[in-house]
Amino acid sequence: MALSHRNYAKVRVVAPVGRLDHDNCEAFRNDLAPHLDACLREGQALIFDLSGLEYVSSAGLRCLMLAARQAASRSGRLVIASLQPLVAEIFQISRFNLVFDVFPTMREALASVSSEAVEAFERG
Repeated sequence: MALSHRNYAKVRVVAPVGRLDHDNCEAFRNDLAPHLDACLREGQALIFDLSGLEYVSSAGLRCLMLAARQAASRSGRLVIASLQPLVAEIFQISRFNLVFDVFPTMREALASVSSEAVEAFERG
């Protein structure tokens, strides 16, 4: 799994690509840790752009839940954007769509946390 990131104003967007399952969950958590720590330290919101995530298993959902708990424990904000149809179905079946703030597009996710981030996003 590849993990890229980008900043829009004071919002960090992290985008995993591929599958998030038992085989790579620990690597995902290790790759995510510096991004999550930076967001919490700098008071940034964190958005998971899941447009490139093809599949998420129960182990992957657990990784996402642990990240959300870590953010919440330090008054951080974590939202999810752009679920692929299969991942959206998994979120609905597992009811994770009720646990996370989930937005259909990146723009909507950014708008939920920062108007400055939307402006930066639209500038490219």
